[in-house]
Amino acid sequence: MKEKAEVEQLEEQEEVKAALKQTAGTREFAPKPVPELGDKLWFVTYIVVVLGFGALFYLLGSNLVPTDTQTILVLRRLLIGGMLFVFVGALTKSVRVYFINQIDNKPARYNLTRVLHLLTFLAILIIGLSLLSANWYTGLVSLGLLSLILGFALQTPITSLIGWVYLLIRQPYKVGDRIQIGEARGDVIDVSYLDTTLWEFGGPYLSTQHPSGRIIKFPNSLVLNETVYNYSWPLFPYIWNEIKFQVAYESDLDFIAQTMQQVVQEEIGEQMSGLIRAYRELLRQTPVDEFQIHEHPVVHFRADQYAWLDAIVRYLVPPKESGRIKTRLIKKMLERLNAEPERVLFPKSNLR
Repeated sequence: MKEKAEVEQLEEQEEVKAALKQTAGTREFAPKPVPELGDKLWFVTYIVVVLGFGALFYLLGSNLVPTDTQTILVLRRLLIGGMLFVFVGALTKSVRVYFINQIDNKPARYNLTRVLHLLTFLAILIIGLSLLSANWYTGLVSLGLLSLILGFALQTPITSLIGWVYLLIRQPYKVGDRIQIGEARGDVIDVSYLDTTLWEFGGPYLSTQHPSGRIIKFPNSLVLNETVYNYSWPLFPYIWNEIKFQVAYESDLDFIAQTMQQVVQEEIGEQMSGLIRAYRELLRQTPVDEFQIHEHPVVHFRADQYAWLDAIVRYLVPPKESGRIKTRLIKKMLERLNAEPERVLFPKSNLR
């Protein structure tokens, strides 16, 4: 018996680990993307261009081209700048193809691509300023003065850029998450350097969590002073949901509880049990005291202010599927409860 219990405990731990991996969005056996032939051909193009610039640079340094010294210096500086531009482009391409594209996590690829584009832009800007100045030091000083001037003129966009950096580091939300910030609720479809775009769900014209068809844009600076509600936490992207019916005190409460439990158990019971084990495992890794969590749906009764009882069943569900699952559960529950009008008395029953 003891050995059997130990085997069952090990199997349960493996199930928890699998559930945690699944909620984190990892794909252990997914093949890594392979660089395409077109990407490799681009590097050949970079090499050819650099060799061409190098040949021209060497040619201008010789006495084969009859021109004045000042023109030669300017042309050679432009060639150096061109080679640096090509080098930055090749480096950017290499990082994107051989590093970023090899990451399985899609939001991480998205964020790293944004960072790479920003660093590439800054590198090109510094090289361009240095070509217009006598040396690198002057170019960097010019960039610093320009940044200082723009800092006073563009305080709000700069704050949003800081908010974007905060989003990258702390990740209160990322592309694909369902969030609420302020009065905005929706699925994140884009996080740019200055603002975030949501695909709204619900809204003033809908009573469900169906996408409304509208998009919401807000500056990234909002994340620095507003509370963010994330329904898609990577370690546990599920939420608790409830279905509530009003019944009379004279109803058969045991039958109502049993019926509601059975419907939920039949529809999502097996999936819910695995999620609860993952939920308990997460609680054990935090300083939060573990409270009683049932692996199966439980019905609670509560006195309503209008002289009825509220029969409430609570269950776990993916946030983006909560409306569809709730509709399916309500239809099946009502079908079974209405089949026993003598045992289940709804408010409408007493009005007849």
